[in-house]
Amino acid sequence: MKKIIAAFDGLKFSDSTKDFAVQLAKQSSAHLVAVFLDDFTYHSYKIYDLIRENGQAFESERNRLDKQDEKTRSAAVHNFETACRDAGLEYTIHRDLNIAIQELIHESIYADLLIINSEETLTHYTEKKPTGFICDLLTYAHCPVLIVPTVFKPIDKLLFLYDGEPSSIYAVKMLNYTIASLKQHPLEVLTINSEKQSLHLPDNRLMKEFMKKHFRDVTYNVLKGAPGTAIPNYLETQTGNPLIILGAYHRGKISMLLHESMANTLMKDFNFPMFIAHNK
Repeated sequence: MKKIIAAFDGLKFSDSTKDFAVQLAKQSSAHLVAVFLDDFTYHSYKIYDLIRENGQAFESERNRLDKQDEKTRSAAVHNFETACRDAGLEYTIHRDLNIAIQELIHESIYADLLIINSEETLTHYTEKKPTGFICDLLTYAHCPVLIVPTVFKPIDKLLFLYDGEPSSIYAVKMLNYTIASLKQHPLEVLTINSEKQSLHLPDNRLMKEFMKKHFRDVTYNVLKGAPGTAIPNYLETQTGNPLIILGAYHRGKISMLLHESMANTLMKDFNFPMFIAHNK
């Protein structure tokens, strides 16, 4: 049985994270853990809103707002528990009270997959995608991460971005390991070669031999151009609800095709779920 963790901001509960997590856990017969990041430094209000002109805090107002925050967080937990019970899932609730990013990275050590909304910030503020919280998480997470959009739509196909680097193969291996139920969908392998290269896949024979052993319905598409423009242009033509599979999201040596800026571009410009894994 796999262990999937779904990360939530209890003050801004993500229904799409819940829906993706419940569906995938049910399909995979996985144990689902909801990690509610109840960071003690994070509230629905700003501290300076409670300061008098003479510098004294409205303690009674602060206590009232703290109680309201706790009520909101408890309602979010109840929402998740109800969905799990209705789906007949085995589940656990973790309410982590320390610094959110540190807690979640630590939780990822003991998980097969982490699911989180692409817009999570764990702050009062709205940020452009990818948020600082998501960038830090993807850099330091110890398990594959499934980034999901704010609106749930069932995945109906897989699009694997492949450049011949070990990191990209590692990503599709991790998908096969963590959520094998998705192999029921057709998978397209997309490769971008330079104008000087042929239209063959990198390691063509070995690649196709590997994919044939793990996926039943695979097609291959090799385009020419610059990855930074060819991939977004291709994604704009997509219909349905593909899951984008990427390797390599880390600082240091990264693959030509799936470098950090590419992952950021896809998060910023598209609302497709993205499975990101890298071997450190």
